[in-house]
Amino acid sequence: MKEEISFIDSLIAEVEADETRKTLSYFDLLIAEVIRLEAEIAQTFSNAEEEARIVQDWALKHCSGMQDKINLLKLKLEAYIREEGKKTIDLPHGTLKIRKLPDKVEISDMEKFLESANQEVVTIVPETVKPDLNKIKAYLKSSGHILPGITVIEGKEEFKLTINNKSKANQ
Repeated sequence: MKEEISFIDSLIAEVEADETRKTLSYFDLLIAEVIRLEAEIAQTFSNAEEEARIVQDWALKHCSGMQDKINLLKLKLEAYIREEGKKTIDLPHGTLKIRKLPDKVEISDMEKFLESANQEVVTIVPETVKPDLNKIKAYLKSSGHILPGITVIEGKEEFKLTINNKSKANQ
């Protein structure tokens, strides 16, 4: 009887070992499928990024020609208003304007500026002294004196096109 028990035991052990091997193989296959799916996801995102780049490049190329045409048309509009010598021209689809931008003040050398600066042109924050560009501009306009370390950038005339929202030009 010992032989039968050992034979049955060995058959059971063999079946259990076979089942364990199959179970491990099954779960190893699941791991392989996870790896494959993750690679497929990564490839999909990579393809999507490439497609987006292609579309973006196409849009830039497509629009650059139109932007060049817009710039040329705006130059013609600016030349027209300057030729007319007017500051504003109202038209049915928009308004042409020539406006002078305000002067800008820039601190080119902080040390030189602070040596000659007074209370009129700085804002004092406890333990901090920094130039107040608006006060400096006001001081320059009132006194006409340019402090050392200051660079004045004169405001330029700027052309501006305002398009009316009720325009039917796009229809």
